Amino acid sequence: MSSPLPMNSTIAKFRTKLSSISQGDVCKVLAFLGLALFMIYVFIFSPPNYQPSDLLTTLKQNFPIINTSPSSTSPSHTDPPTNASHIMFSIVGSMNTWKYKRYYSESWWRPNVTRGHVFFERPPSAEFLPWSDSSAPFRVNEDITGFAVYPRIKWPDQVRIFRTVMESFREGDKDTRWFVMTDDDTIIFVDNLVKTLRKYDHNKHWYIGMNSECVKSNFDFSFDMAFGGAGYALSYPLAALVAKRLDGCIERYPYLRVSDQMLFFCLSDLGFTITHEMGFHQIDLRGDASGYLSYHPQTPLLSLHHIDLINPIYPNMDRPAAIRHLMKAGAVDQSRLLQQTICYHRPLNWTFSMSWGYSAHIYEAIMARNYLKRPLETFAPFERTHAPVFMFNTRWGVLDNPCEAPHVLYFESIERDGEDRIVTTYLRKWARNLPPCAFYGNHSAESISKIRVFSSAKLPLEAGGAECCDVRMLDVNVTEVNYRPCYSGEVMA
Repeated sequence: MSSPLPMNSTIAKFRTKLSSISQGDVCKVLAFLGLALFMIYVFIFSPPNYQPSDLLTTLKQNFPIINTSPSSTSPSHTDPPTNASHIMFSIVGSMNTWKYKRYYSESWWRPNVTRGHVFFERPPSAEFLPWSDSSAPFRVNEDITGFAVYPRIKWPDQVRIFRTVMESFREGDKDTRWFVMTDDDTIIFVDNLVKTLRKYDHNKHWYIGMNSECVKSNFDFSFDMAFGGAGYALSYPLAALVAKRLDGCIERYPYLRVSDQMLFFCLSDLGFTITHEMGFHQIDLRGDASGYLSYHPQTPLLSLHHIDLINPIYPNMDRPAAIRHLMKAGAVDQSRLLQQTICYHRPLNWTFSMSWGYSAHIYEAIMARNYLKRPLETFAPFERTHAPVFMFNTRWGVLDNPCEAPHVLYFESIERDGEDRIVTTYLRKWARNLPPCAFYGNHSAESISKIRVFSSAKLPLEAGGAECCDVRMLDVNVTEVNYRPCYSGEVMA
């Protein structure tokens, strides 16, 4: 009988066998064992009536992942379309200025239709009680002076505004899909906002807004930050997540001086970025904004902010009257409000640029649409700075050129005719005081004092769509413009 092998010899042989196994073989064995354990877990711990096709669902249930980059904007087909009742508005206000700013929110608030609140730093004073039904119901922001972080907060009022996101979320319910934050000096166009938010799946994480018109404002804060004055929208899941993490954001950034930046930093830290909607307008402008409003981008008008920092948007009116006048047109057809439509009267070489519900411009020259999309620089930036000033191209220094300066008419009235058409009328308020454009034949448009515009009452303008139009001269003073769908391949030039 042979004697047993020494222990050292056995260990040596085992090591030799291990060294002969490749790294790839080890990985294969580990992968197989891992897969086997996973399948045992799935089939033993899965719910009754489990089907193999439910594997992906099981993965999602047991290993949830927050998708910070929604792959699709389309809303769920199982939910009814978003309407105004699905939106919770949060209007940031101050008792110090409510007397002068209340008419902004009252111009668009719809009692028993729109939902939400205006948030104040303190309870309303006696002059505002009983509270008007024309205004959104009020809430008083929570007192933050007892917070441990309070001594480190540099701008307490901005933290109050920032925490409105959380306080508004607490006011929501299972029917709330969107939280829209805005200021008390902002005009919201509710119908257009509803249609815009309807494009997005409210079950996903969305941060929707727009930055400033001015380069400096964006440089100072961020080009990827939604400016709260213009308004921004948070989907319910994202608002819920922010509400949980909000006070932690304040702990990290107690030194920030703007509430919008606090939210932007908080969302960035959570992995979310902005989705831009160009219909939100911060209006970081001063002076005469007519050149901006008359050449609105090809997207639905969603908001206008800082109305009290620019001239009244219609001549011979104060600001409240001018806003009410704009809302008359918006009450009939928000889809076309401020949308630019261009057409030509070739016999006289005239170009008509219509900003529906706001203004009508006549040029004594044939002007291409790609050029007329640029706003006329009738306005100044919020702060003086070096070029480039604006986030868009403008037409600057042309208002003394007879071939480039328009004859301007403003929206006067709106009605329906007997043919299911909406009729808007635009009147001249002053003379252009320039000679005719000689290059295009000296055909002066100075005599045109009224333009009547006909658009469809049945067919709203699709978001991002464009219409064409035809011009008919009734006499030397009155012109009619008829909106119509553009022909296939029609060129506006």
